[in-house]
Amino acid sequence: MIASMTGYGKAVLELPEKKVTIEIRSLNSKTLDLNTRIPSFYREKELEIRNLISEKVQRGKVDFSMLVELNPAARNQNINAELIKSYMAEFKSITSNVTDGELLPVVMRLPDVISYTQDDLGEDEWNQIRATIIDAIDALNQFRLDEGKVLEKYLTLNLNNILELLTQVVPFEKERIETIKERFNKRLEEVKVDIDQNRFEQELIFYVEKLDITEEKVRLKNHCEYFLKELAGTESNGKKLGFISQEIGREINTLGSKSNHSEMQKIVVQMKDELEKIKEQSLNIL
Repeated sequence: MIASMTGYGKAVLELPEKKVTIEIRSLNSKTLDLNTRIPSFYREKELEIRNLISEKVQRGKVDFSMLVELNPAARNQNINAELIKSYMAEFKSITSNVTDGELLPVVMRLPDVISYTQDDLGEDEWNQIRATIIDAIDALNQFRLDEGKVLEKYLTLNLNNILELLTQVVPFEKERIETIKERFNKRLEEVKVDIDQNRFEQELIFYVEKLDITEEKVRLKNHCEYFLKELAGTESNGKKLGFISQEIGREINTLGSKSNHSEMQKIVVQMKDELEKIKEQSLNIL
């Protein structure tokens, strides 16, 4: 089963004194490109968080966010009385037409008038937050698996389309050889030269062998079947699928260069169109 590198996961932890919201987003990337937004109070755990994500997410452009909303009623609140007096005095120096009762509500909204203190990060609290981070990662990975099912459906369709197009090449192979033979004979008649028929047949066979596509058809079929097998496997390996798609492309290109037939070339163009869709989707596979 394949997994997409695109995903989103969220988990929320409600504690008596705070609410912790964990969000993880991911997009496709060749390696793990991790960006974290962690409140300063939990910065000491950043390395552990990064290791946890890298272990479970593997690769992708990942944005990790931890939002903490403190409950004022459960926090230790300190009022800076000296700063309040200083603010009041400054306001009164500007205007004497306001009373202390009118100034106080304004001053209480100014920076650093009220400060809050938190206890040190405890082991129990961290264990709960760590479990919440894992829940968010699990939600992200489930999202990726769900997206992977959609990708698998489309990739399977594209691969089967290539295999179906490959069967459409067969009827034109014999016709192509006859066309080549007729074209050679016509050219010889135009130049009016006596030829050795046996030698002509040998040269024709040599030329036709150069245009033989039997090996390319076999390899292309094998590569497509290998791709489908990996899609149905137990592990998601986007890089491996990318390598297989490159091999598929080589065989399709060789078919096109050897086709020497307008209808076959049209089929090859359709194959290339299906392959481009496969390559584009494969870039988003984990």
